[in-house]
Amino acid sequence: MDAPDDSGRARLIRQTLIAAIALSLPARRIAQAKSASHETRMNTRPVPSTQEALPVIGCGTWIGFDVPDEPIRFAALAAVVDTLFAAGGSVFDSSPMYGRSEAVTGRLLAATQRKAFVATKVWTSGRAAGVEQMEQSMRLLGKVDLMQVHNLLDWKTHLPTLRQWKADGRIRYVGVTHYTPGAYRELEAVMQDEQLDFVQVNYALDDRAAERRILPLAADRGIAVLVNRPFGGGGLLKRLGERPLPPWAAEIGATSWSQVLLKFALSHPAVTCTIPGTGNAGHMAENAAAGTGSFVDRKFWNGRADDLVR
Repeated sequence: MDAPDDSGRARLIRQTLIAAIALSLPARRIAQAKSASHETRMNTRPVPSTQEALPVIGCGTWIGFDVPDEPIRFAALAAVVDTLFAAGGSVFDSSPMYGRSEAVTGRLLAATQRKAFVATKVWTSGRAAGVEQMEQSMRLLGKVDLMQVHNLLDWKTHLPTLRQWKADGRIRYVGVTHYTPGAYRELEAVMQDEQLDFVQVNYALDDRAAERRILPLAADRGIAVLVNRPFGGGGLLKRLGERPLPPWAAEIGATSWSQVLLKFALSHPAVTCTIPGTGNAGHMAENAAAGTGSFVDRKFWNGRADDLVR
């Protein structure tokens, strides 16, 4: 039984240890990441509209944080949160679309003293429904730094509300998101015509359409870029995992395929932060390590990127 003066945080720590055993989390990898964080901090990049330094690796909460209210599940996710913070990260991205993820993320962040950069989305039609949904997100998450219009759904209605919330100090940043090249024409028009702080878009080694117009436009317009789906689609990471790492991986400081893919995304100067989703602390440690060290320029990937997706 817990001691009377035991804090909720202490209970989560103990549950995390239990979860590490029960779920066979790679504890050595996590410990190494935390130890290394004292020597090599994660890189940051500035948000163009404010120059705020944002860590380059974050955590998406789709699927991984949509879990039942069970202590062992929360303990495992507490390890994910702690691992990202220990590595110098702070960005968590969620959405009402992601089931329980907002509630779970909010509860986990409330249990830590670390300062998170919290992003979520409005994903409904109509002004009143949008306000109601965003109020619920604020209650669940505790605070929201970046509110985004999810997949551009009814963006003409929501953006004025988001701008008012920003002016009132309820949120700090306004953005829009999408995840498919089929929406890029509309996304580009919104980026051209609206004052945005962030755009969230898909970009990966096998999904490079954003390079043509979206990423250059973000750079020109001073819009920060969150990259979703950095591991690509169609099982790219799994396919690559069946192959040995190329010798040049060492040149970019990558020791795994996930790090190769994240470093590819971060090699584009318009990218501010990547948000691979995970509910596994070992994977979080591995992802976070990709945010340290230097990044090669775009010329490095000429030929190499095409070879990897053939």
